[in-house]
Amino acid sequence: MNARARLHLTTATAVLASTFAFAGAAAADPGDSSDVQVTVDIPEIHQPGVLALSVAGNAVTLAENGSTALVRQFTGTLPTVTVTDTRTGSEIPAGASWAVLGTSSNFTGTAGQAPITADHLGWRPHLIDGGDTGQVSEGEEVVTVLDDPTQPGNNVGLKDQELLVSTYDSAAVTGGSYDVNADLYLRTPSDVAAGSYHSTLTISLFE
Repeated sequence: MNARARLHLTTATAVLASTFAFAGAAAADPGDSSDVQVTVDIPEIHQPGVLALSVAGNAVTLAENGSTALVRQFTGTLPTVTVTDTRTGSEIPAGASWAVLGTSSNFTGTAGQAPITADHLGWRPHLIDGGDTGQVSEGEEVVTVLDDPTQPGNNVGLKDQELLVSTYDSAAVTGGSYDVNADLYLRTPSDVAAGSYHSTLTISLFE
């Protein structure tokens, strides 16, 4: 929420009493005048820092690559995801940490084919720029339901929120900008129905 500085101007109202001529009173000469100098100090508006997420593109097309007789594979690269933190240390809650998570919808066939469930899509995150603190880390690979796990229980695909990049100490990495992408791969049975499919991969930042 942006803090808005409100400038309060105090208006001095000059109340001029009607002047009547009384006997013996001095009369002002026509054309007499006096100047009043008006000044105001306007402070800069303080804009608090923000923790923000951006993605370099909004689409990726997977192309067949590395298929076998049993499994067809389609690969691509997630557009670069950037986390930027412009907050000061005093703006960060004590003990705060942040994480970027990704989850995919099912792949829906455009001609009525049976959907390909999201657990057939996996990724391998790559930290492109994690800064100099060593406090920003990429997530572990998540393989598909057709794969043997490479880490305990990680053959679940992107059907649920999976870690792309994170830090355990927001205050230690504030003032920086961090980039990450990921290898994407869709693996399906060899008898998958031909045709076009689409899904939505949602990338979210949490603190």
